[in-house]
Amino acid sequence: MFLNDDEKAMRDGAEGAAVAAAMDLLIRYGQALDAERLCDVRNVAGTMTQPSPVKARLVREGGWDKAFAVINLDSDEDLEIPSMRVPTCQLQHGFGQDALDIVPYPKQNIELQASAESFYGRHGVNILATCTPYQVGNLPMRGEHCAWMESSAVIYANSVLGARTNCEGIASTGAASLTGKIPCWGNHRDENRHGTHHIEVNVRVDNFQDWGMLGYFAGGVAGEDHPVITGDISRPDLTELKHFGAAAATSGGVELYHIPGITPEAPALGAAFGGRRPPQPVGYGPAERRAVYETLNEIGTSGDVDFVLLGCPHASVDQIRKTAALLDGKRLSASTELWLMAPRALKDIADRSGYTETIERAGARLLADSCPAMSRAAPKGTKVFATDSAKQAHYLPAILGIEAWFGTLEECVDAAVTGRWNGGLT
Repeated sequence: MFLNDDEKAMRDGAEGAAVAAAMDLLIRYGQALDAERLCDVRNVAGTMTQPSPVKARLVREGGWDKAFAVINLDSDEDLEIPSMRVPTCQLQHGFGQDALDIVPYPKQNIELQASAESFYGRHGVNILATCTPYQVGNLPMRGEHCAWMESSAVIYANSVLGARTNCEGIASTGAASLTGKIPCWGNHRDENRHGTHHIEVNVRVDNFQDWGMLGYFAGGVAGEDHPVITGDISRPDLTELKHFGAAAATSGGVELYHIPGITPEAPALGAAFGGRRPPQPVGYGPAERRAVYETLNEIGTSGDVDFVLLGCPHASVDQIRKTAALLDGKRLSASTELWLMAPRALKDIADRSGYTETIERAGARLLADSCPAMSRAAPKGTKVFATDSAKQAHYLPAILGIEAWFGTLEECVDAAVTGRWNGGLT
């Protein structure tokens, strides 16, 4: 793999042992991928602060320098970690201090995370604590090379923003943060960013739920490739594209999609396929829509709902506002809890706008930093939950061993108020 002079100097220790270890990791990673070179990145989104038993042990043995070396650089050397070379943010992690007595989450994890935030903040990591960094100020430019983790963030960066990133891991983002480099392969290269599958929509898709179901279908069709969507669709907003992408990355491994006339690299159908003739389209009509809905609801059997989860990926201000409006003047069932997950920066906006007060007056909670899937934490005794997220309907039953209902925001709020699931496909 070709290295320029700057990269060779980092490899040879000119910027210290930690940067040399990071460059060694990236060279090995790139060689495994047959990458010809590294590319420059100025935007890294990874995970460093989230608690775990392994991390707690490493911190006891050698502090946060040791934990970063082992987990984020795949190195057993005693390294002193310098400040991040390029702008770097922490994605969602565990719950914070304000979740005590609300979420059944260990206090020692909260304390460990607070210690991590202090260390990494001093080393140039912005603690955004969200799976949607693009909602709180981390907005890479079109064509900008990034090193991001988190499937729903990656697909949004590639598709909606037109930035360039593969779905990276803990070690590769750790190494990128110290070097400003990442192997130039996959979604970083022009020839790999064209559409591979054509999905033609033959049933109207014009709301949050339907964009999620269409995304779930697209992921099943495209797998790890790039679907192109045309047909009877409305012009989606931020939350609908967020929901679509999260679902496509869940049912498949989609990291990039195109919607001609909407996503930046596809002004028309021909551009989406790089000038090649589009393949035979796969239809998405009423039968396919119903099949997706039934798949997302196949684990639900009991009509009694213990828990309602909203905000996956983390909610926008508009989603928080709509939830507050639906809860205004209502009170949750004594047998049901409702958690709405949001970035902490947007929770502050909700606090100041009065939305949090309305939500809490109904007995629900607006929580930040994490989610039940990431922290493996739901209300004690939860057997059945309801959600408007196709992603969580897919994942949480396996993670927590509970039943799931998938529906609209209105149906989920109704389930929280009545304690019963009354949803259905219209």
